[in-house]
Amino acid sequence: MRPTVTILAVNTGSSSIKFSLYESASTDDLLFTGTLTRIGLKDERFSVTDAEGNFLECKRFETADHASACRQVFTWLREHGPGMPDAIGHRIVHGGPRHTAPEKISPELISSITELVPYAPEHLPQALNAVRHAAWVFPGVFQVACFDTAFHTTMPREARIYPLPEPYRSEGVQRYGFHGLSYEYILAELAVHREPLARKGRLIIAHLGHGASMVAVRDGKSIDTTMGFSPAGGMVMGTRTGDLDPGVLLFLMQNKHMKAAEIRELVNRKSGMLGVSGLSDDMQDLLDAENASDPAHAAIELFCYQARKQIGALAATLGGLDMLVFTGGIGEHACDIRRRICTGLEFMGIRLDPLKNREDMQVISHGSSPVVVKVMKTNEELTMVRQTRRLLETR
Repeated sequence: MRPTVTILAVNTGSSSIKFSLYESASTDDLLFTGTLTRIGLKDERFSVTDAEGNFLECKRFETADHASACRQVFTWLREHGPGMPDAIGHRIVHGGPRHTAPEKISPELISSITELVPYAPEHLPQALNAVRHAAWVFPGVFQVACFDTAFHTTMPREARIYPLPEPYRSEGVQRYGFHGLSYEYILAELAVHREPLARKGRLIIAHLGHGASMVAVRDGKSIDTTMGFSPAGGMVMGTRTGDLDPGVLLFLMQNKHMKAAEIRELVNRKSGMLGVSGLSDDMQDLLDAENASDPAHAAIELFCYQARKQIGALAATLGGLDMLVFTGGIGEHACDIRRRICTGLEFMGIRLDPLKNREDMQVISHGSSPVVVKVMKTNEELTMVRQTRRLLETR
């Protein structure tokens, strides 16, 4: 029998904090989960629910920045949680070239992650805030860094390198890929349900949410993905541009005299579907407004077009396709977006069953479809709990 331990998973985003507390033994049982969203904005909201979805807390917060938001979250955890957790796992978006597996957090690791902040300035400072606040509120508790990039270290060299001179590449300028914790969870769930394609097959997993990416998986390993050096690359997202011609950035610098900080703000927070629609970065908002707003329609069509194109490209790297999995907020809930993405991919063997798709069933492909199309709920926090448990057992 494995001893029972409590593990807190902390998932920091650029403007949000998610957390989940699990009791881990022979199974991993959720005790409660919570979110603090839209940090620093007027409609900031904090909510916590138990395993059955009942609200334990739901109120508005007003915090000036991410550091003060961390204080609020960890203060609530200390006052309302069941006591000191046995371990805490943190999602660390970027591991750079050195960190390719989960690691115990130490002063040396914090220094190393701090050096990587230029790689992901929208995410790593927030994660470091959470690590420091967790150590302050729960002193001495075992903490683990769970790297989002680690899943993609199996990509072959031709999928990782950028066509830049060697001195830049030797400093870690390469393609890394992200959403690795989500992809690891999906593959683990497929294996639990005895899906043979999880170990031997050609899969594309589409994590579609405010941040969006896809991965090509062959025989359980990442061989290519849409994001690259940073989470701003790849397909168009809620507020991020995705891939841009480098000439666009040079134009902005030379002709519009924009500084690096202004460009970073533009490509990460003011572009994407928000920039195209001029209305919202939320897919449901855009779907609600589509009939009355041509810019909203254009943003949706751009998202679906790029997703469809990326599926084709990743299928080419795999040499064919056996399964397509939709996950993430949009992937799990927006049946019309799934339909639009898959329309035109019949030549690849992707055929949806309209009724199954509308009802968000687990398998939404037609019975005659050569490619199985699934909808699966992801759980990055549970992946973090499992990674943390493994390190806790072997420390």
